[in-house]
Amino acid sequence: MVGGERNGLVDALRGWSLFGILIANLLIFQYGIFGKDEISFFQLSSLDYGGYVAIKMLIENSFMPIFTFLFGYSLILMSNRLKEKNRRVKWHLFRRFLVLIAFGVLHATFLWEGDILLLYGAMGMLLLFFTNRKRKTILVWCVVLFSIITLISFIGGEEEALISEDNIDVYLKDTMTIYGSGSYEMIKNHRNDVDPMEMSGGEAFIVVLFMPILILPMMLLGMYGAHVGWLQVSRQKLFQYIASSCVPIGLFLKASFYLSKEIIWLPDMSLIGGSVLSIGYIGLFSYLYSNSRHGQVFYGFESLGKLSLTNYILQTVVCTSVFYGYGFGLFGRMGVLLSILFGVGLFTLQVVGSVFFLKRFRQGPLEKVMRTVVYLENPFQSRKKRQLKDEMKVS
Repeated sequence: MVGGERNGLVDALRGWSLFGILIANLLIFQYGIFGKDEISFFQLSSLDYGGYVAIKMLIENSFMPIFTFLFGYSLILMSNRLKEKNRRVKWHLFRRFLVLIAFGVLHATFLWEGDILLLYGAMGMLLLFFTNRKRKTILVWCVVLFSIITLISFIGGEEEALISEDNIDVYLKDTMTIYGSGSYEMIKNHRNDVDPMEMSGGEAFIVVLFMPILILPMMLLGMYGAHVGWLQVSRQKLFQYIASSCVPIGLFLKASFYLSKEIIWLPDMSLIGGSVLSIGYIGLFSYLYSNSRHGQVFYGFESLGKLSLTNYILQTVVCTSVFYGYGFGLFGRMGVLLSILFGVGLFTLQVVGSVFFLKRFRQGPLEKVMRTVVYLENPFQSRKKRQLKDEMKVS
């Protein structure tokens, strides 16, 4: 990126990743955070089950890592911009992550259990230790953490059920009733106060401790990628190589979840497969973008990516209104295939809406709040005055 010019590919990738995140999240919106992995409870038709497997194979855990990669990539781009303006990098980033945590707490408490903002804000605090590190150091940490995930996949063996069958059946029956026809307050209380896992303090601590190992590698890879300038439209050969190698390898590794049940000696490598497939998707999308970036579709992805925070929360508002009892009450009733079509329709409306919105405004409402807190700006000050103020600081 040159000066203050935005990287259109980064914005477009962020917008595209929100499509996959929406399709994957529709399993949670319709079946709940625990129900999506206990899908037999809902007795899907063969067609819906096929759609469910397709989401698990092609989308779930393979689009969120794209967003995670871009989180790290954008952190370096933002750091560079702050350095150019002689601003304190870590303090600005700290405030940014603090706002993400605040949004995440509000989102998870009052709207939906599938929030990622709180986790990303917390992970961002850890990334502050890497902002001034050499790119070689970042790469070493990235490789070490990916190696740990791969090792866990190899030696993991049979997973113990975190929830007993009796507990999960009772919980899912209650969830179907409350989410499908309950009031907002009933759903909020069920989401925040009922825990079918009944974990002890020690078990919860281990889960929290394990989270950075799963999330940080792709963030660090994004930081390293920004240092070496991976996401530049001129790198078509790199994109082509990444796509042609990582997409098939990632699909095979994700398929190992199902194949390992038939082939005894084959380990379940789906954990690392999601990240490999996401890297392949980044290469594939970047290659297509570099060949036709001026097309209307990619322009729409860019527009949506610039408003990613607002669009992410908007997806929650719309989907909870459709599936929860205080809205249309379609929880567990729409089916997987129809939910995919619904997701495509909602995403298309968001793309069109983002394009029209940015013709009138520079930022989305939540992006405006973020910028106001991060840069300690007057939200009513004109852009020209802010630029003049920045120039005076630099001089």
